[in-house]
Amino acid sequence: QVQLVESGGGLVQAGGSLRLSCAATGRAFATYVMGWFRQDLGKKREFVAAITWNGATTDYADSVKGRFTISRDNAKNTVYLQMNSLKPEDTAVYYCAAARHLRRLQGDYSYWGQGTQVTVSS
Repeated sequence: QVQLVESGGGLVQAGGSLRLSCAATGRAFATYVMGWFRQDLGKKREFVAAITWNGATTDYADSVKGRFTISRDNAKNTVYLQMNSLKPEDTAVYYCAAARHLRRLQGDYSYWGQGTQVTVSS
């Protein structure tokens, strides 16, 4: 069982940066793939990024590649999403999630946080 709590969201101007954090409880955190998803009002939840248990492999949606960086600190049971060069279209609620394999589909993720709002103004 893994419980996830996101933080770090907020309001930022276009071109700015934010770093999201996702703190996990449970000793099994280090065995999970961790992912970030986002959902804007009226839109489907979409994959943003994922990282394997040891950080050796990462995956990014094309829309954020080169701007966002996912990382993790297993000693702190935390996964991060560094977001640079933010655009208004990045506005969404951002969720972290845990899975057993590196995947992009929501259904492959067993545990979810409650989300944190990111708003990018133009």
